Amino acid sequence: MPRNNRAVTTLIRAAAGTTAATLALTACGSGAQGGSGGGGVKVGLITKTDTNPFFVKMKEGAEQAAKESGVELVSAAGKFDGDNAGQVTAVENMVNSGVKGILITPNDSKAIVPALEKARAKGVLVIALDSPTEPQDATDALFATDNVKAGELIGRYAKAAMAGKEAKIATLDLAPGVAVGVQRHEGFLKGFGVPEGDPSIVCSQDTGGDQAKGQTAMENCLQKAPGINVVYTINEPAALGAYTALKAKGLEKKVLVVSVDGGCTGTEAVKAGKIAATSQQYPLKMASLGVKAVADFAADGKKTSGYTDTGVTLITDQEQTGIDAKDTAYGLENCWG
Repeated sequence: MPRNNRAVTTLIRAAAGTTAATLALTACGSGAQGGSGGGGVKVGLITKTDTNPFFVKMKEGAEQAAKESGVELVSAAGKFDGDNAGQVTAVENMVNSGVKGILITPNDSKAIVPALEKARAKGVLVIALDSPTEPQDATDALFATDNVKAGELIGRYAKAAMAGKEAKIATLDLAPGVAVGVQRHEGFLKGFGVPEGDPSIVCSQDTGGDQAKGQTAMENCLQKAPGINVVYTINEPAALGAYTALKAKGLEKKVLVVSVDGGCTGTEAVKAGKIAATSQQYPLKMASLGVKAVADFAADGKKTSGYTDTGVTLITDQEQTGIDAKDTAYGLENCWG
Protein backbone atom coordinates (compact mmCIF):
# COMPACT_ATOMS: atom_id res chain seq x y z
CA MET A 1 0.00 0.00 0.00
CA PRO A 2 1.46 3.42 -0.94
CA ARG A 3 2.12 5.79 1.90
CA ASN A 4 0.07 8.99 2.15
CA ASN A 5 2.37 11.89 1.38
CA ARG A 6 -0.03 14.33 3.08
CA ALA A 7 0.61 12.88 6.53
CA VAL A 8 2.31 15.35 8.83
CA THR A 9 5.04 13.61 10.81
CA THR A 10 7.07 14.85 13.76
CA LEU A 11 9.96 12.72 14.97
CA ILE A 12 10.74 12.58 18.66
CA ARG A 13 13.65 10.72 20.24
CA ALA A 14 12.83 9.01 23.52
CA ALA A 15 15.82 7.60 25.38
CA ALA A 16 15.80 4.91 28.09
CA GLY A 17 19.37 4.59 29.41
CA THR A 18 21.34 3.62 26.32
CA THR A 19 18.23 2.49 24.46
CA ALA A 20 15.80 4.64 22.49
CA ALA A 21 12.51 4.32 20.70
CA THR A 22 11.53 6.45 17.72
CA LEU A 23 8.17 8.19 18.06
CA ALA A 24 6.28 9.54 15.07
CA LEU A 25 3.23 11.74 15.59
CA THR A 26 0.92 11.73 12.60
CA ALA A 27 -2.02 14.08 12.06
CA CYS A 28 -4.85 12.03 10.60
CA GLY A 29 -7.10 14.72 9.15
CA SER A 30 -9.09 17.58 10.56
CA GLY A 31 -12.04 15.39 11.49
CA ALA A 32 -10.46 13.88 14.59
CA GLN A 33 -12.94 12.90 17.28
CA GLY A 34 -12.92 14.96 20.41
CA GLY A 35 -11.17 13.74 23.53
CA SER A 36 -10.68 15.14 27.00
CA GLY A 37 -10.06 18.86 26.96
CA GLY A 38 -11.38 19.06 23.40
CA GLY A 39 -8.30 17.47 21.84
CA GLY A 40 -8.42 14.77 19.16
CA VAL A 41 -8.36 11.06 19.98
CA LYS A 42 -4.85 9.61 19.87
CA VAL A 43 -4.02 5.98 19.12
CA GLY A 44 -0.54 4.64 19.83
CA LEU A 45 1.23 1.99 17.74
CA ILE A 46 4.46 0.45 19.06
CA THR A 47 6.20 -2.11 16.83
CA LYS A 48 9.26 -4.24 17.48
CA THR A 49 11.31 -2.25 14.94
CA ASP A 50 10.58 0.27 12.21
CA THR A 51 12.70 -1.45 9.53
CA ASN A 52 11.20 -4.93 9.19
CA PRO A 53 8.78 -4.89 6.21
CA PHE A 54 6.16 -6.67 8.34
CA PHE A 55 6.04 -3.74 10.75
CA VAL A 56 6.28 -1.17 7.96
CA LYS A 57 3.11 -2.68 6.48
CA MET A 58 1.51 -2.79 9.93
CA LYS A 59 2.15 0.94 10.33
CA GLU A 60 0.69 1.65 6.90
CA GLY A 61 -2.44 -0.24 7.87
CA ALA A 62 -2.68 1.76 11.08
CA GLU A 63 -2.21 5.05 9.22
CA GLN A 64 -4.98 4.22 6.77
CA ALA A 65 -7.35 3.10 9.53
CA ALA A 66 -6.57 6.23 11.57
CA LYS A 67 -7.55 8.47 8.67
CA GLU A 68 -10.73 6.49 8.05
CA SER A 69 -11.64 6.64 11.75
CA GLY A 70 -10.75 10.32 12.21
CA VAL A 71 -8.15 9.73 14.91
CA GLU A 72 -4.51 10.70 15.31
CA LEU A 73 -1.82 8.00 15.12
CA VAL A 74 1.24 8.11 17.38
CA SER A 75 3.80 5.48 16.30
CA ALA A 76 6.96 4.16 17.91
CA ALA A 77 9.44 1.32 17.50
CA GLY A 78 12.28 -0.30 19.34
CA LYS A 79 15.74 0.24 17.91
CA PHE A 80 16.15 -3.52 17.38
CA ASP A 81 14.18 -6.74 17.75
CA GLY A 82 14.29 -7.42 21.49
CA ASP A 83 14.52 -3.78 22.61
CA ASN A 84 12.17 -3.91 25.58
CA ALA A 85 13.55 -0.76 27.23
CA GLY A 86 12.75 1.29 24.13
CA GLN A 87 9.20 -0.03 24.08
CA VAL A 88 8.73 0.71 27.79
CA THR A 89 9.81 4.31 27.16
CA ALA A 90 7.40 4.53 24.23
CA VAL A 91 4.50 3.27 26.36
CA GLU A 92 5.26 5.82 29.08
CA ASN A 93 5.57 8.68 26.58
CA MET A 94 2.31 7.73 24.88
CA VAL A 95 0.41 7.54 28.15
CA ASN A 96 1.79 10.97 29.11
CA SER A 97 0.71 12.34 25.72
CA GLY A 98 -2.88 11.26 26.38
CA VAL A 99 -3.43 8.35 24.02
CA LYS A 100 -6.79 6.59 24.29
CA GLY A 101 -5.32 3.23 23.33
CA ILE A 102 -2.00 1.54 22.60
CA LEU A 103 -1.37 -1.19 20.02
CA ILE A 104 1.88 -3.08 20.62
CA THR A 105 3.91 -5.94 19.16
CA PRO A 106 5.93 -6.77 22.30
CA ASN A 107 9.66 -7.32 21.98
CA ASP A 108 9.67 -9.15 25.32
CA SER A 109 6.31 -10.71 26.09
CA LYS A 110 6.98 -10.82 29.85
CA ALA A 111 9.17 -7.79 30.56
CA ILE A 112 6.76 -5.35 28.90
CA VAL A 113 3.85 -6.36 31.17
CA PRO A 114 4.47 -3.92 34.09
CA ALA A 115 4.49 -0.94 31.71
CA LEU A 116 1.27 -2.12 30.08
CA GLU A 117 -0.38 -2.68 33.46
CA LYS A 118 0.41 0.92 34.41
CA ALA A 119 -1.10 2.14 31.14
CA ARG A 120 -4.28 0.13 31.67
CA ALA A 121 -4.55 1.40 35.25
CA LYS A 122 -4.78 4.90 33.78
CA GLY A 123 -7.67 3.90 31.55
CA VAL A 124 -5.71 3.25 28.34
CA LEU A 125 -7.00 0.42 26.14
CA VAL A 126 -4.06 -1.89 25.35
CA ILE A 127 -4.15 -4.31 22.43
CA ALA A 128 -1.34 -6.69 21.44
CA LEU A 129 -0.76 -7.20 17.71
CA ASP A 130 0.95 -10.26 16.20
CA SER A 131 2.62 -11.39 19.46
CA PRO A 132 0.78 -12.02 22.74
CA THR A 133 2.07 -10.93 26.11
CA GLU A 134 2.72 -13.41 28.89
CA PRO A 135 0.22 -13.74 30.39
CA GLN A 136 -2.02 -12.99 27.43
CA ASP A 137 -4.54 -11.16 29.63
CA ALA A 138 -1.94 -8.50 30.41
CA THR A 139 -3.56 -6.73 27.44
CA ASP A 140 -7.26 -6.07 26.87
CA ALA A 141 -7.22 -7.90 23.54
CA LEU A 142 -5.01 -9.63 20.97
CA PHE A 143 -5.27 -9.30 17.17
CA ALA A 144 -2.86 -11.80 15.65
CA THR A 145 -2.11 -14.73 13.45
CA ASP A 146 -2.65 -18.07 15.14
CA ASN A 147 1.10 -18.72 15.23
CA VAL A 148 0.69 -22.32 16.34
CA LYS A 149 -1.53 -22.89 13.30
CA ALA A 150 0.98 -21.10 11.04
CA GLY A 151 3.69 -23.48 12.20
CA GLU A 152 1.38 -26.46 12.00
CA LEU A 153 0.49 -25.70 8.36
CA ILE A 154 4.10 -25.79 7.20
CA GLY A 155 4.84 -28.78 9.44
CA ARG A 156 2.06 -30.81 7.82
CA TYR A 157 3.20 -29.65 4.42
CA ALA A 158 6.82 -30.67 5.09
CA LYS A 159 5.72 -34.08 6.37
CA ALA A 160 3.69 -34.67 3.21
CA ALA A 161 6.52 -33.45 0.97
CA MET A 162 8.97 -35.89 2.56
CA ALA A 163 6.69 -38.73 1.41
CA GLY A 164 7.88 -41.17 4.05
CA LYS A 165 11.58 -40.38 3.69
CA GLU A 166 13.50 -40.26 6.97
CA ALA A 167 13.72 -36.66 8.10
CA LYS A 168 16.74 -34.91 9.53
CA ILE A 169 15.38 -31.58 10.68
CA ALA A 170 17.05 -28.26 11.46
CA THR A 171 14.98 -25.61 13.22
CA LEU A 172 16.11 -22.02 12.79
CA ASP A 173 14.24 -20.29 15.58
CA LEU A 174 13.78 -16.75 16.90
CA ALA A 175 15.13 -16.30 20.43
CA PRO A 176 14.55 -17.95 23.82
CA GLY A 177 11.21 -17.18 25.46
CA VAL A 178 9.72 -15.02 22.68
CA ALA A 179 6.11 -16.18 22.37
CA VAL A 180 5.73 -15.89 18.60
CA GLY A 181 8.87 -17.94 18.03
CA VAL A 182 7.93 -20.58 20.58
CA GLN A 183 4.43 -20.94 19.13
CA ARG A 184 5.59 -21.30 15.52
CA HIS A 185 8.26 -23.82 16.54
CA GLU A 186 5.78 -25.88 18.55
CA GLY A 187 3.24 -25.70 15.74
CA PHE A 188 5.77 -26.95 13.19
CA LEU A 189 6.67 -29.95 15.34
CA LYS A 190 2.98 -30.70 15.91
CA GLY A 191 2.26 -30.51 12.18
CA PHE A 192 5.25 -32.68 11.31
CA GLY A 193 4.26 -35.15 14.01
CA VAL A 194 7.40 -35.20 16.15
CA PRO A 195 7.84 -34.22 19.81
CA GLU A 196 10.40 -31.75 21.12
CA GLY A 197 13.71 -33.58 21.58
CA ASP A 198 12.94 -36.20 18.92
CA PRO A 199 16.12 -37.68 17.37
CA SER A 200 14.98 -36.46 13.93
CA ILE A 201 15.66 -32.89 15.11
CA VAL A 202 19.40 -32.81 14.52
CA CYS A 203 20.06 -29.09 15.00
CA SER A 204 18.35 -26.04 16.50
CA GLN A 205 19.76 -22.52 16.29
CA ASP A 206 18.44 -19.04 17.11
CA THR A 207 18.48 -16.43 14.36
CA GLY A 208 16.59 -13.43 15.74
CA GLY A 209 14.66 -13.59 12.47
CA ASP A 210 17.67 -12.05 10.72
CA GLN A 211 18.91 -13.12 7.28
CA ALA A 212 22.62 -12.96 8.06
CA LYS A 213 22.12 -14.82 11.32
CA GLY A 214 19.97 -17.34 9.47
CA GLN A 215 22.86 -18.01 7.11
CA THR A 216 25.30 -18.44 9.99
CA ALA A 217 22.87 -20.73 11.82
CA MET A 218 22.46 -22.90 8.73
CA GLU A 219 26.21 -23.08 8.26
CA ASN A 220 26.57 -24.20 11.86
CA CYS A 221 23.87 -26.82 11.45
CA LEU A 222 25.40 -28.21 8.26
CA GLN A 223 28.72 -28.55 10.03
CA LYS A 224 27.04 -30.35 12.92
CA ALA A 225 24.72 -32.53 10.81
CA PRO A 226 25.60 -32.61 7.09
CA GLY A 227 22.63 -34.87 6.28
CA ILE A 228 19.94 -32.26 7.05
CA ASN A 229 17.06 -32.51 4.58
CA VAL A 230 14.31 -30.39 6.22
CA VAL A 231 14.73 -26.82 7.45
CA TYR A 232 12.05 -24.99 9.44
CA THR A 233 12.64 -21.24 9.78
CA ILE A 234 10.93 -18.69 12.02
CA ASN A 235 10.51 -16.27 9.11
CA GLU A 236 11.50 -15.69 5.51
CA PRO A 237 14.64 -13.60 6.12
CA ALA A 238 15.99 -16.55 8.14
CA ALA A 239 14.88 -18.87 5.32
CA LEU A 240 16.73 -16.84 2.70
CA GLY A 241 19.83 -16.88 4.88
CA ALA A 242 19.52 -20.66 5.13
CA TYR A 243 19.12 -20.90 1.35
CA THR A 244 22.34 -18.94 0.83
CA ALA A 245 24.22 -21.36 3.08
CA LEU A 246 22.67 -24.38 1.37
CA LYS A 247 23.46 -23.05 -2.11
CA ALA A 248 27.09 -22.50 -1.13
CA LYS A 249 27.27 -26.24 -0.40
CA GLY A 250 25.34 -27.24 -3.52
CA LEU A 251 22.44 -28.47 -1.39
CA GLU A 252 19.71 -25.97 -2.31
CA LYS A 253 17.78 -28.57 -4.37
CA LYS A 254 18.24 -31.37 -1.85
CA VAL A 255 16.87 -29.69 1.27
CA LEU A 256 13.24 -28.73 1.90
CA VAL A 257 12.92 -25.24 3.41
CA VAL A 258 9.62 -24.06 4.92
CA SER A 259 8.83 -20.79 6.66
CA VAL A 260 6.26 -18.33 8.03
CA ASP A 261 5.30 -14.72 7.17
CA GLY A 262 4.15 -14.30 3.58
CA GLY A 263 5.96 -11.07 2.82
CA CYS A 264 6.41 -10.14 -0.84
CA THR A 265 10.12 -10.98 -0.84
CA GLY A 266 9.44 -14.30 0.85
CA THR A 267 6.56 -15.13 -1.50
CA GLU A 268 8.79 -14.35 -4.49
CA ALA A 269 11.30 -16.78 -2.96
CA VAL A 270 8.57 -19.44 -2.84
CA LYS A 271 7.79 -18.74 -6.50
CA ALA A 272 11.51 -19.06 -7.34
CA GLY A 273 11.76 -22.38 -5.49
CA LYS A 274 14.10 -21.14 -2.79
CA ILE A 275 11.44 -21.80 -0.14
CA ALA A 276 9.04 -24.71 -0.66
CA ALA A 277 6.14 -23.22 1.29
CA THR A 278 5.30 -20.43 3.70
CA SER A 279 2.39 -19.55 5.98
CA GLN A 280 1.16 -16.09 5.03
CA GLN A 281 -0.11 -13.70 7.70
CA TYR A 282 -1.73 -10.27 7.39
CA PRO A 283 -0.17 -7.41 9.42
CA LEU A 284 -2.23 -4.67 7.75
CA LYS A 285 -5.42 -6.32 8.97
CA MET A 286 -4.07 -6.60 12.53
CA ALA A 287 -3.30 -2.89 12.70
CA SER A 288 -6.52 -1.79 11.00
CA LEU A 289 -8.68 -3.76 13.42
CA GLY A 290 -6.66 -2.43 16.35
CA VAL A 291 -7.05 1.22 15.40
CA LYS A 292 -10.78 0.82 14.79
CA ALA A 293 -11.17 -0.89 18.18
CA VAL A 294 -9.55 2.09 19.92
CA ALA A 295 -11.66 4.55 17.93
CA ASP A 296 -14.81 2.65 18.95
CA PHE A 297 -13.66 2.68 22.59
CA ALA A 298 -13.20 6.45 22.40
CA ALA A 299 -16.68 6.81 20.95
CA ASP A 300 -18.71 4.54 23.23
CA GLY A 301 -16.44 3.44 26.09
CA LYS A 302 -16.78 -0.25 25.26
CA LYS A 303 -13.50 -2.19 25.36
CA THR A 304 -12.75 -4.97 22.90
CA SER A 305 -11.52 -8.14 24.54
CA GLY A 306 -10.17 -11.62 23.89
CA TYR A 307 -8.36 -12.99 20.86
CA THR A 308 -9.17 -12.20 17.23
CA ASP A 309 -7.55 -14.50 14.65
CA THR A 310 -6.48 -12.38 11.66
CA GLY A 311 -5.93 -15.41 9.45
CA VAL A 312 -3.12 -17.47 7.92
CA THR A 313 -2.82 -19.19 4.52
CA LEU A 314 -0.35 -21.81 3.30
CA ILE A 315 1.37 -20.56 0.12
CA THR A 316 3.17 -22.94 -2.26
CA ASP A 317 3.48 -23.85 -5.92
CA GLN A 318 4.47 -27.42 -5.03
CA GLU A 319 1.14 -28.86 -3.97
CA GLN A 320 0.94 -31.92 -1.73
CA THR A 321 -2.01 -34.30 -1.63
CA GLY A 322 -4.36 -33.57 1.24
CA ILE A 323 -2.77 -30.22 2.12
CA ASP A 324 -4.90 -27.09 1.59
CA ALA A 325 -2.88 -24.28 0.03
CA LYS A 326 -2.98 -21.29 -2.29
CA ASP A 327 -0.44 -20.67 -5.04
CA THR A 328 2.07 -17.83 -5.24
CA ALA A 329 -0.21 -15.82 -7.53
CA TYR A 330 -2.62 -15.55 -4.60
CA GLY A 331 0.28 -14.99 -2.22
CA LEU A 332 1.66 -12.10 -4.26
CA GLU A 333 -1.77 -10.47 -4.45
CA ASN A 334 -1.98 -10.53 -0.66
CA CYS A 335 1.64 -10.11 0.42
CA TRP A 336 3.22 -7.18 2.26
CA GLY A 337 6.57 -5.44 2.17
